[in-house]
Amino acid sequence: MMKRDRNSHNSPRPRKMESAVKPKKALGQHFLIDESVAERIASTIDPWKGIPVLEVGPGMGVLTKYLLAKGHDVKVAEIDGESIEYLRYNFPELNGRILDADFLKIDLSALYPDGKNFGVIGNYPYNISSQIFFHVLDYKDQVTVCSGMLQREVAERLAAPEGTKARGILSVLLQAWYDVKYLFTVDENVFNPPPKVKSGVIIMTRNDVTSLGCDERLFKTIVKTSFGQRRKTLRNSLRGLFPAGVPLPDSPLLALRPEQLSVAQFIELTQLVSSAG
Repeated sequence: MMKRDRNSHNSPRPRKMESAVKPKKALGQHFLIDESVAERIASTIDPWKGIPVLEVGPGMGVLTKYLLAKGHDVKVAEIDGESIEYLRYNFPELNGRILDADFLKIDLSALYPDGKNFGVIGNYPYNISSQIFFHVLDYKDQVTVCSGMLQREVAERLAAPEGTKARGILSVLLQAWYDVKYLFTVDENVFNPPPKVKSGVIIMTRNDVTSLGCDERLFKTIVKTSFGQRRKTLRNSLRGLFPAGVPLPDSPLLALRPEQLSVAQFIELTQLVSSAG
């Protein structure tokens, strides 16, 4: 259940919130402490000041303050009660804009009704970063831009082009609807506590695709099935999606492995499977 910020102009500021919030391992918290990196991440969405922005996991507001300073219409989603109290104390301008909620469970179309476009940004928790982008994808018709920082390996995977080993399920599903760019790498020593891996910053901007021209549910199934057995050729991994007893089509696509295919080729493959069955 999502709870709005419980603060009000008449409520006293929370106590003991001038001190830093203690990072919680269970929540995957690694607080960014380098101001220049924070400002650089916030700047990624400078061209979209005309639409509201939802920040995921603001922590102590290191990105939030730059987003506010740049004039963005900001809401923040946070599940850590201590962080929420800290934000209420230190960012009174967020009054009524703090969502006490798990981002993965927020109905974003209700938060931004009538099909309103919005952006998403954050220093995303490593342990749920892939789930965050699947959730964003569910609202692709409204999320115009999404940027932020996550584990470098995952960031590289999201932006990986065809023909690279890093390419995976999210690479294809996201790139069907977004232009995904890997922007820069962030070292471990700019966090508290330092993570064991480097981080990467990406930006995704919505492309002009309104329909894939195929059965989108089947498209997802084919992408997930293909990468679920990524060492096999598509002829072997997708055999179960073709009608039993019917010879597979003589298509050169079926001789490839999933990381070799572009989005357009996955669409072509979906049409092939659909017409066969």
